[in-house]
Amino acid sequence: MPVPLDEYPIHQVPLSMRHLGTSDRNFFDRWYFNAHDRTGNIFLITGLGVYKNLGVIDAFATVRIGERQLTVRSSDAFEDRGLEAVVGPLRVEVIEPLQRVRVVCDAADRGIAFDLHWEGSFPCVDEARHLMHNGPRVVMDSWRYAQVGSWSGTLHVDGTDRKVTPDTWMGSRDRAWGIRPSGEADPLGRGAETRPDGFWWVYVPLRFEDFMLIVILQESSAGTRTLNEAVRVFADGRHEQLGWPEIDLIYRSGTRHPERAVIHMRDSSRKPVTLEIETLGSVALNTGAGYGDPEWRHGEWKGRGWVDSATYDLKDPAIAARGRFGVVDHVARATCNGAEGWGLFEHATIGRHDPTGFKDLSSVAP
Repeated sequence: MPVPLDEYPIHQVPLSMRHLGTSDRNFFDRWYFNAHDRTGNIFLITGLGVYKNLGVIDAFATVRIGERQLTVRSSDAFEDRGLEAVVGPLRVEVIEPLQRVRVVCDAADRGIAFDLHWEGSFPCVDEARHLMHNGPRVVMDSWRYAQVGSWSGTLHVDGTDRKVTPDTWMGSRDRAWGIRPSGEADPLGRGAETRPDGFWWVYVPLRFEDFMLIVILQESSAGTRTLNEAVRVFADGRHEQLGWPEIDLIYRSGTRHPERAVIHMRDSSRKPVTLEIETLGSVALNTGAGYGDPEWRHGEWKGRGWVDSATYDLKDPAIAARGRFGVVDHVARATCNGAEGWGLFEHATIGRHDPTGFKDLSSVAP
């Protein structure tokens, strides 16, 4: 039988919209949003994803406030739905494609609730295709677009309501789809022999008054650059490539926590573009948000109508140490050739990375 989406002229393969054009179990289709008031004292990350070949839809909302991180997450069977995106107390509504989105969480009884409206400040921009292998196998092949913008609405955390206004609250978002490890982990098999011994990643979407800036860097454990992108986007949609970034990272002693970064680039006239970044509050994405979380992974089958919540004490050494083994999102204050901007500094340095001197999983900055 057809599904409601089959009424629309949106097909890309000769199949009903009930099915994907690939049988890969790891196909995903997901929203990601972050919101902050530029202080780093409160930081919200939320998202919703569909894992069609796994038959799962799930969502999460994670808020860091002070030295605690609160999470609400929900999961359900993915049935033959239409355009709605809702699971448990969380939902995403597209008001104006590529410009205005509403995100809602109705879980005040679990410590988090919000009704927030996103407004893009600059046009969405496609990012470079993200392709990774483990030996002969493709483990990631995804496409993503990103945008910076501002927020309005209300945010409720731990019994306190906060008014969210666009003059203060801002953030970034992305829409990603493709192949990415999802749900229950695949057996490694022979892949255990070719598994990399390190992963290093920097993702920086920033909003300035006159432009948006995105820098994406990924390197192997030996320091080989495997993904490189640096682009400036103006309000009229013009793109300016900024070449091959060179980055200087300053880590807090005894940790892998990046306190500052300086990224050196060049504009289309070959003039220097210097980006200086200071990190403020952070959220470890593997602590409640489902990105490699030991308690819950995106796409994992938790049964029908599953809703869960948790609160993490970030002073607990075991919780604090998770950031060394996953991706961490930081609120970022930045200057670019003197102009002030705000946004996200997302970073992961797991295992060995020769350029920064990390020899193995246990290495930390001197």
